[in-house]
Amino acid sequence: MENKKILIVDDEEDLCEILQFNLEGEGFEADVAYSAEDALELDLKAYKLILLDVMMGKMSGFKFAEQIKKELKINTPIIFITAKSTENDLLTGFNLGGDDYITKPFSIKEVIARVKAVMNRAKGTNNDIAGEIIKVDKLSLDLEKRLLKINNKDVDLTRKEYEILKLLLKNMGKPFTREEILDHVWQQEAIVTDRTVDVHITRLRKKAGEYGQYIRSKAGYGYSFQYN
Repeated sequence: MENKKILIVDDEEDLCEILQFNLEGEGFEADVAYSAEDALELDLKAYKLILLDVMMGKMSGFKFAEQIKKELKINTPIIFITAKSTENDLLTGFNLGGDDYITKPFSIKEVIARVKAVMNRAKGTNNDIAGEIIKVDKLSLDLEKRLLKINNKDVDLTRKEYEILKLLLKNMGKPFTREEILDHVWQQEAIVTDRTVDVHITRLRKKAGEYGQYIRSKAGYGYSFQYN
């Protein structure tokens, strides 16, 4: 049976009740935590998606996301919910491994559409060929484990960084414009800008170390991985 469990983490009880009611009406199983601290007490790996408010009591949604992604190594997709909508806030969310960003006030139909899109996208990332590994010298990307190794050391990537690198490595030398990267990696699941792609590429180059130089850009053509 397909896992349709969603965790709602928000300190607004009325909003949680509305979200829970409507998501369950769409066939999802929705649990609620009224703080990040309460959410950390749950088995987070059991959930297929987390709807996460940014502005909460002691621990913010950003801090919670950072902790589960970097410390607990939990890669459950996250949709941030917030009253903030500045570019810096959007980029912070995406840089922490967020998959989408919904700004309050929002319609329930919008939330449900975003939830379905992200969950479908997450399902697609599980379709990588078992056992396939892309190697470039001492860099290797394991498509089954979705794991990057450089000089035999694990390199932590966010979901989007992994998807971008996979796209470039599987199409070695082929340039992709920002719009094409958005279409392949984000599809229709988020409202993002070209700047978001640039930020992810910058972070990816840094994480790739000596191999970052091979993620190249050319005006009018886009980004490509060219190993000479």
